[in-house]
Parts: sequence; structure tokens; C-alpha cells
Amino acid sequence: MDLRLLVAEPSEAERDAVDSVLGPPASTNGHAAHGGHEVREQRHLLLPALRAVQRRAGWVSEGALAYVCKRLTVPPAEAYGVASFYALLALEPRPRRVVHVCDDLACRLVGGVELCEELERRSPPGAVHASPCLGLCDRAPAALVTVAGTEPAEWAVAPAALDRLGPNSKAPPLPQSGSRELRLLRRVGVADPTSLDDYRVHGGYEPLRRAFELGPESVVAAVTEAKLLGRGGAAFPTGRKWDAVARNPARPHFLVCNADESEPGTFKDRVLMEQDPFAVLEAVTVAAYATGCERAYLYVRGEYPLAHERLEHAIAQARAAGLLEGPDFRLDVEIRIGAGAYICGEETALFESIEGKRGEPRNKPPFPVDVGLFGKPTVVNNVETLVNVLEIVRDGGAAFAATGTAESTGTRLFCVSGHVERPGLYELEFGATLRDLLELAGGPARLQAVLLGGAAGTFLRPDEVDVPLTFEGTRTIGATLGSGVVMVFDETADLADTLLRIAAFFRDESCGQCVPCRVGTVRQEEALHRLAAGRARGDERATLDELAQAMRDASICGLGQTAANAVVSAIDRLGVFANGSAQ
Repeated sequence: MDLRLLVAEPSEAERDAVDSVLGPPASTNGHAAHGGHEVREQRHLLLPALRAVQRRAGWVSEGALAYVCKRLTVPPAEAYGVASFYALLALEPRPRRVVHVCDDLACRLVGGVELCEELERRSPPGAVHASPCLGLCDRAPAALVTVAGTEPAEWAVAPAALDRLGPNSKAPPLPQSGSRELRLLRRVGVADPTSLDDYRVHGGYEPLRRAFELGPESVVAAVTEAKLLGRGGAAFPTGRKWDAVARNPARPHFLVCNADESEPGTFKDRVLMEQDPFAVLEAVTVAAYATGCERAYLYVRGEYPLAHERLEHAIAQARAAGLLEGPDFRLDVEIRIGAGAYICGEETALFESIEGKRGEPRNKPPFPVDVGLFGKPTVVNNVETLVNVLEIVRDGGAAFAATGTAESTGTRLFCVSGHVERPGLYELEFGATLRDLLELAGGPARLQAVLLGGAAGTFLRPDEVDVPLTFEGTRTIGATLGSGVVMVFDETADLADTLLRIAAFFRDESCGQCVPCRVGTVRQEEALHRLAAGRARGDERATLDELAQAMRDASICGLGQTAANAVVSAIDRLGVFANGSAQ
């Protein structure tokens, strides 16, 4: 793209799309106003403005980018850097209707690659694009359809087929539907996700009422007593994080619900947002009250259109019912929608994205509890972590801590996909084994491997399925629960192809900010391709080990630090690429 952007003019449709986000220009002479502190404070609206253009015109033209730059007084180079960062923003013309077909790990097992190729052959140029995981692994193969125009539309399709790409929001029942043991999932498929009244019939907003009775300090104390660990992968103590923000004298405080669920194989947060959105919002409200946050952002990945709709509806109903306020408390809640960037699941990259910048991680320290969103103390939790808080507030921290094990309290959601009879989202008390879960899901007779924790996780052998699904249990065998992914591979699966896809995923999703990750992910993929082709150069295994160590030691964030985990574990545990070729 030629960057002489301020010469190009937007179309009326593009201008209207930008103005729908930023409001009408302040000047009355037909030109956008320039300068001023108030305008500069709108920088955080850069991504929403670009996304509005994408939805209206189908791509972000030079004229549209120029108009956004004028309205926000953002230098063209910076705005282009943001626009080019996100996979769902197109900088070249595309058809108004585009189908994004998942070719990631679970979908590859059931013909996702072949579906994408056939759709490309049958469609106009640019109308079909391969996509990383769409978070619909339990119903693979999956696709996301986007239609630009005056009434833009987006919908997910799963299972997708050549003749099945239309909208369908009906969700399949949970594999454990009807079980009395469900806690986080007990309302899914039972309560109407669009009805506030039905949510309250099923116990909704009792925890918030209880939180107001207890007061902020007691809520934080209960979460600390519960020993709730984060469910996003890092497993940081939630109570410690909340206490640090609550005690911080700097103001204002922000709360961010990290719903940018992009780890391949993960779909737990999507199910909660789509099927129990009021619980997500109530949990956000409780967390904000306890930590003194005046404003909350729900950052939802762009590939979850039904979640966007359900959460927006829940916020509107809760606001109208006065459920976003309480004693000396009033909460502003806003949804921010991502645009296709795995790295924005990293908390500080997410802050950068909300602030209207490229989603590149920050160095730590300082940590978010001191210097987070907009430089202020910030609580960041993912959806599953927050929804656990409702049970803690309702029943008490001690009762929650009595469930599970001493180090892993409560229940955990597991995203089961691949070669199983009953894929889907499962909820188990910590302490159950992987074998228990596979028996529930109907695992294969001839198991080859299980990928635990997602693309950043670890491959396990069939003889390791008795591992307890706890933080401490997986740690003892050099694995991790990660985001709760349990992807099952029978003996028909091509694990060499799976590893190549994982390597390509991390190469594509690296933000490029730090050299170890930017170069290491490329070199890792190159080495694997040489092994797959039988053209090893020297000791490729030693090369892969050195790359893995360098990325772990020197990468800024978890993407680079974990990019080699699955690859190394498959080679070590399963013998993939032994003797220079795949087994």
C-alpha cells in the first residue's frame, strides 16, 4: 500500500462508518477537526473505527485510513502499523462476503484443509481465507462468514460444509447436560441466555447482592481464602492480584475481562459468553466492586460474533435494571472486539490493543496491578476465572477451597476435541485423571497421543493418561493444563503434519517485537520442514533444542517462551521425526 494517505479521500460509506464510532466531526466546514487534548484522548477508538470501516466496506482503503488519521490526529505510519497488525482487517480490496475456514489442529483432523481448498476453487478470488482456530473445535470443521455493507453480518458455522455455510446460532447440548455435578456450566442449556429474568430465576445476581452485603474487603478475602488460581494458563493467585489493585491508591482502577480466547483447541470462554452471558457480566461486576474499579472492558476475540451479541444484550438489560451499581459503586462496562491477533491474549498486549496501538506485549515490571491499562492499576482475569467468583461469594471461600485438591481448588473446564465420540466442554472437579475424562468423552480404542494445554501445551503418551488433572499433577510430568485443551489423536493422525501446523501458527502469530521469538519461530518451522522432507542438516534435534532454550529464556512474553513446548514434547515423548523422518 502506498502511504501517501492524507491525499486519498474516503467514500461516503467509509466516512459514515468512522463517524458512527467517533461521532460527527467538530468542524462545520466539511473537514475534520485537527488537534486538541480531547481528540488525542480518543486514540483508544482507533481499532473500533478501523473495524467499523472493515464491516462497512469489506476492507480498509487508503482514503478510509486517511480519514481515521485526521479524525484522531494519529500519524499515518502508526495507524497503518495498527491496521496491518490484525488478520481480520484487510488492506486490499476483498469481496463483501468472505468465508474464513479453519485449517488449525482440530479441523485438520476432519477435513478442514480440504474444505478450504475446495471452497477456494469454487469462489471468486479473495472470497475464501484459511484461518487459525475459530474456537469451534468440538464441532469441527468450522468457518466464520463475514458480510460487509450497510447492515454488516457475521456468523460462525460448525460443522461447515460446501453446502452448509448459512447462519445457525443453535448450540449443541453439553456432553454432561443434566448432571448435578456441574457448577460453572449448570445454567448452560437450561436458562435462556437472552433473558435477565430467567437468569435470576436460576440464581443469578444473588452473588452480587451477597457481595454488597459483605463489602469489598471481605469479597477479596473470600477469593483469597478460596485459593482460586487463574484459569487462563498462568495460574496466578486471583486473590493476590485483586488485593494488590484494591489497595493501590492510584486512581482510576480498571478491570479487563480477557475474552480473547485464541489458543488452538480452546472454546470454554466462548460457551460461557454465548450460553451464560449474564453470569460473565455479574462476575465482572463483583470483581470491579471488590477492587474499586470504575470501568470494565470485556475484550472479546473478533471471531466470536454470537458472544458479542449476547454480551451487548446482557449489558443493556443489566444497565436498565440498575444492576451495574450498588452502595457507593457505579460501573461503566464496554465491550471491545478484537480483530484477529493471538498475541492479544497476553494481558499487556491486550492493553495496547485497547489503547489503539499494535498488540505488542510490554516489558514487566511494572506489572498491571500498578501500571496497567492507560497506565493505571488494572485487574485482568479471563472468563472462566471470573465466573468461579460467583460460587465463592455465594458459598464462601472455605467451601470452595474444600473442593478439588489442596493446590488446585474448585472445578475446571476442559475443551475436548479430536478423535473422541463425544467432543465438547466438560467440567470436572480437580483431581480427576485424564483417563477419567477420556472415558467420559469416549476416547479412541487405539490412542496415539493427547495434546494437553493447546498449541503452547504438551503432548502426552498413552501411558501417561493416569495423570491427575491438577496444576501440581501435570507439573510433576513436565506438562501444563494451560487453557484446558484436551485434543485427542488416534493412530490415524499425522502428527508430523500437526507439528508443522503448530510451528506455522506460532510463526504467523508472533508479533515480531523481540528477536528470539521473531527469528526463533521461523527457524523452528524451517527445521521441522527439513525433517519432514528427510533433508536434515546436521543435528536438527540439537538445533531445535537450542532454539527452544533461546525462546524460553529471552522472549518478552509467553508466546515465544512456549512456542516450542509442543514440538519438543512430541519429539521427546512420541518419537516424531525420529531418524530424521516422521513416525
